[in-house]
Amino acid sequence: MSTVDVLRRSVEHTHENLAARLEGARTTAPAPGQPRKPYEDIDTFLAIASKHLGAVDAVLLPAVRRNVKEGGHLVHDYVHAEKELEIALAHVKARAYGSTYEAKHAWPEVWSDVGTSLAGHRGAELALAGALTDALAPAELDDVTERLQNAEAGAPTRPHPYAPHTGLAGSVSRRVMHAVDAFWDTAEGRMAPEPEPPRHKKPGLLAQYLLADPRFDEDEPPE
Repeated sequence: MSTVDVLRRSVEHTHENLAARLEGARTTAPAPGQPRKPYEDIDTFLAIASKHLGAVDAVLLPAVRRNVKEGGHLVHDYVHAEKELEIALAHVKARAYGSTYEAKHAWPEVWSDVGTSLAGHRGAELALAGALTDALAPAELDDVTERLQNAEAGAPTRPHPYAPHTGLAGSVSRRVMHAVDAFWDTAEGRMAPEPEPPRHKKPGLLAQYLLADPRFDEDEPPE
């Protein structure tokens, strides 16, 4: 992978994962002894999507405003696409949890709206990534990509289309919504996956000795 492509590839990878999660959420049927399996897949999809949206708001939008000429227009277009997706995700959650206001909307219609909105959001986010790729040095792109991935840990797990998305108000809103969502996730027993933690460096020989945990890997050269 080219260093200058790292952010764009990260965004593409995320959206490939979201598309696969969406397909799983809308096609999973109840299994014997697992009546809540479809709801687990829906909750997982909603949480992963919401966390990513919050991370983009926290990391990519400020970076585009600071570093891209006419970046405000890109941010405006992105937030519009983001809200469209968040509204569609909110309909999914309401439909899944029995909202009477959503009863008139059939699942195929709900999922179709999500698919359309997700495709529009992908284009808007790739526009942000492309603009930053053209504006930043490779080391800066690496830093933005890492911060984008790390920011998902502190992002809300549910869609909030009418909350502030940018500036200080957006930052405060994300912190509050993260805490509120975490409370309700626990109260409702809702699936809220955590981002995969970074791999830790393997302990050296001295550390292995002190921890009384020797490791013998024939595939690795001796240190």
